[in-house]
Amino acid sequence: MINFPQLAIDALIYVALASVTLIGLVVYNPRLMLQDYPPAIQAVVPPKTETEKRQSILLGMPFLLLLLVLPFVFAFRLEQTSFAALFLYAFGVVWAFNLWDWLVLDWLLFCTITPKMMVIPGSEGHPAYKDYAFHFRGFLIGTVFSLVMGLIVATVVYFIK
Repeated sequence: MINFPQLAIDALIYVALASVTLIGLVVYNPRLMLQDYPPAIQAVVPPKTETEKRQSILLGMPFLLLLLVLPFVFAFRLEQTSFAALFLYAFGVVWAFNLWDWLVLDWLLFCTITPKMMVIPGSEGHPAYKDYAFHFRGFLIGTVFSLVMGLIVATVVYFIK
């Protein structure tokens, strides 16, 4: 059985930490996330410099570690042991951020509001900032990622716990 109140709390923690980390990267330098911008924007700005590539790895690592490690931390402390419950729980936590990222960070902030902090210099006013379909495709890819993460987390936790 899934503990839905715990799932909701853990999903909120995951969403909050991932959002703060991701937004921090963009505020520091939106070019560090250039690979995640629509291709039309990538085409009109210079590629990342060697310094930006190194910073993307160094500063992006906490974000990636958070996305990959936190679901394991949450799942290991659960009392339930069924594979299905572990899978649904891990999937739910990861998918919550995917949903938040799509609807709030991408569609609301990036596409609708488009704050200056998210605009890469040289691409101001580009119509690709309003490319809702690009972000929906990202959401679909994120859903597959959420399913895979759910399977990996459930498998590891189920056999170790």
